[in-house]
Amino acid sequence: MKIQNAFRLGLVGTLGVGLGLLIILSVVSLSTIITYIGAALFLALGLDPVVTWLERRGFPRWAAIVTVMAAVVALVTGLVLAVVPIIVDEVSQLIDQIPGIFRRIESGEIVEILKQQFPMLRVDDIFQGISDAAVDLVNDPASVAELAGGVLAVAFSIGAAIFGGVVVLILTLYFTASLNSMKRAAYQLVPASRRARFADLTEQITQSVGRFVVGQVSLASINGVASFIFLSIIQAPFPAVLAFVAFVLSLIPLVGTLTGSVIIVLVSLIPGIGSPLTALVAAIYYIIYMQVEAYVLSPHIMNRAVQVPGAVVVVAALAGGSLLGVLGALIAIPVAASILLIIKQVIIPRQNER
Repeated sequence: MKIQNAFRLGLVGTLGVGLGLLIILSVVSLSTIITYIGAALFLALGLDPVVTWLERRGFPRWAAIVTVMAAVVALVTGLVLAVVPIIVDEVSQLIDQIPGIFRRIESGEIVEILKQQFPMLRVDDIFQGISDAAVDLVNDPASVAELAGGVLAVAFSIGAAIFGGVVVLILTLYFTASLNSMKRAAYQLVPASRRARFADLTEQITQSVGRFVVGQVSLASINGVASFIFLSIIQAPFPAVLAFVAFVLSLIPLVGTLTGSVIIVLVSLIPGIGSPLTALVAAIYYIIYMQVEAYVLSPHIMNRAVQVPGAVVVVAALAGGSLLGVLGALIAIPVAASILLIIKQVIIPRQNER
């Protein structure tokens, strides 16, 4: 085959490859901003059912939005004012206990306790390895500098997280206020013959996502409150901190409650601040709670939200977490539900018509 004007063909091909690389690099550079936008849009879809409910009660849309946002800000502020002082106090208590824990380690008391509880574990070798690593860290200036750099990086990460939270809050307010106009603008881009069908699917998807967000936050709140009450009753170490961990991790579908429960049980097992009995009672409680959540709470709260098979939930949560971290795990199930909805209502009917 004879190629006509090879220079033009090569130039166009090179420009196409360059444009593709430029788009990929732009997406990578803007990944943080895209994450902020995705989180804000996800939250706006979660708040929209509440705004719609208030509109049905006679509120103008602007008044419903202001009411919902004010309630959210008041709830977050109240949670911070109520929980943060307790967390700071308990963290201070933990810091105060660290010297005593080290003294018990040096005296061999904790080693003997661990030997009795875990006879198959090579406790002496583990503590010797930890001791050698600590000595090497202290004697190596490069390691000390690296540790200081890590502390500084953590401080910058906390500042970036606070800034990101403010940005997400502002974007959430904007998206919540303009969600209907954004959807109407998107509908105009679809041919008129398919516009009604596209609008119907979009409404179903956005309503499912909104109900999923509300349901997941409700489940996490129940777990957090119940954990705080239970851990306070059994006098577990740092009940407010552990309850907050349970609440945050429960926002992650499927694996969040299990992960939080394992962390709480392991913390309750630490010698000096917990006990095997406390850890055993906590483990029994969370096993029972997870059954109640799976068979009682979740079906009643999420019955109008997304409907996704269990295997798809697992794969979607793992894939979303690998791609976008916690945000990916949160949005993975609604995205999977949306794809299943499109397959059921668009692709399968078309295949049946052929």
